[in-house]
Amino acid sequence: MTTSISFPNIGIHLENVGKMISVFDFEIAYYGIIIALGVMAGIFMAAFLAKKTGQNPETYYDLAMYAVILSIMGARIYYVVFSWDYYKDDLLSIFNLREGGLAIYGGVIAAIITTFVFAKVKKVPFGLLADTAGPGLILGQIIGRWGNFFNREAFGEYTDSLLAMRLPVDAVRSSDITELMMEHVEVIDGISYIQVHPTFLYESLWNLCILTLMILWIKRKKFDGEVFLIYLLGYGVGRFWIEGLRTDQLLIPGAGLPVSQVLAAVMAVFSVIAICYGRKKRNDKKSREVV
Repeated sequence: MTTSISFPNIGIHLENVGKMISVFDFEIAYYGIIIALGVMAGIFMAAFLAKKTGQNPETYYDLAMYAVILSIMGARIYYVVFSWDYYKDDLLSIFNLREGGLAIYGGVIAAIITTFVFAKVKKVPFGLLADTAGPGLILGQIIGRWGNFFNREAFGEYTDSLLAMRLPVDAVRSSDITELMMEHVEVIDGISYIQVHPTFLYESLWNLCILTLMILWIKRKKFDGEVFLIYLLGYGVGRFWIEGLRTDQLLIPGAGLPVSQVLAAVMAVFSVIAICYGRKKRNDKKSREVV
């Protein structure tokens, strides 16, 4: 397999980008390393924000013990459910995470449910927990998306734009290659290359902007949960756009619609309504107090 990855229009050419590293004859996928780094960074971010806002960081370490495991399970279940045709004839492959196959929305849904239950058990406001853990969640996504880079996955249709990414055909799953990509295949030194939208990069950069907004919004929020709603809104808008570019979409059975794109739209609309409602409720309360 050819291991190069290039961004030809900005002059970046990486000749040898492997998928794994060998430690004492045990192979560890870069995908897993990147995901682990993202998880740890997210936990430390949440603990840092907890301390800065007068909360107990230990609460978020406790939450992480449950949320991390259940979120990975949720991300995998979501991916497998909407890719069932790929796994139905080889059920053991469901447990093979080394080749990728985690859907972030499945992880987010699992994290929300876990946090809600944790808040009820610990008698801590759910909105406060979500606001504090939310920046850590999206930081983990920013880092975690680079696992897709090493796996040569989660890319978009053919493009010759500034950030176009060039990948060897033999390093990519055939199911992710479209007719348009094949029409623009370039053969260099006998090796066939496709050129695509690096949607993992788009999402990572978009999420960085959302994280910045969330951090700035913490001191401006009007009610607990608003910062997390900013996350759902911002990520939903970005994911709706980016998902439309991807060639490996998970589709709703029978409908043929990209499930993550539909969910992104629902999350974005829900967030706008919830923010407007929360702010109105807050303003009404302040008005009654003044009277």
